[in-house]
Amino acid sequence: MANSYIVDKFGLNEKISGIVGGSGVLGGSVARALAKAGSRVAVIYNHGKEAADKRVEEISAAGGEAIAVHADAGIKKDLEEARDKILSKWGRVDILVNAPGVNSTTPILDIEEEEWKRILDINLKGMFFACQVFGRYMIQNQIKGSIINFSSVSSEIPLSKVFTYGISKAGVNNMTRFLAREWAEHGIRVNAVMPGFFPAEQNRKILTEERRTSIFKHTPMGRYGEAEELSGPIIWLASNNASSFVTGTIIPVDGGFTGMTI
Repeated sequence: MANSYIVDKFGLNEKISGIVGGSGVLGGSVARALAKAGSRVAVIYNHGKEAADKRVEEISAAGGEAIAVHADAGIKKDLEEARDKILSKWGRVDILVNAPGVNSTTPILDIEEEEWKRILDINLKGMFFACQVFGRYMIQNQIKGSIINFSSVSSEIPLSKVFTYGISKAGVNNMTRFLAREWAEHGIRVNAVMPGFFPAEQNRKILTEERRTSIFKHTPMGRYGEAEELSGPIIWLASNNASSFVTGTIIPVDGGFTGMTI
């Protein structure tokens, strides 16, 4: 009985998910988790074709269904074409996970316009376009969907070496709440997860030994997060049965980092 209850609450059978940034470390882990929960998964990638294909192979080998779909998230037409490929394959989209992210350690006074634009284009503009493209489809087709954006603890705390990244993620928080307010009447829930320190390509270069020590001192759990530890919150937010009254929230998954004071 317990197992059937869990499947009913958290299972994603018959659901279709699109994961923007699904070729990355965290996005790839999310893709595998959603597939294990029963969803068919579209791994949407830009530059990481090899990694995206590997995710699809892993999911297929485990008995799931997945496809890799190319799209530059900063180009709305690309996202529309990606959406249409998913619809052509499976006929609908119920869940959108926005997991792209890029950072730079350039000191504030040395940040050039090109770098500023590149980071905001990927982290904020691309995420908005994805919400817009898939959200429009959900509204027009009366899909009671779930959109889950990736934020960051740097969206609320001014961490060093992540200036533009932190600003872009603060925008993600605000956008998430705006969209949740606007689309609730359509039955679409929009939330965000706010990871703490999860070693991935966009932050690995700034995780020096000195910074590691500082992070661990400020994290009550005293360690980095593991990619799989995002799976539970994502599956919860993706499931209409488990989180049906949850929208406009920013969920910290940070080992207590944002709750730490002195």
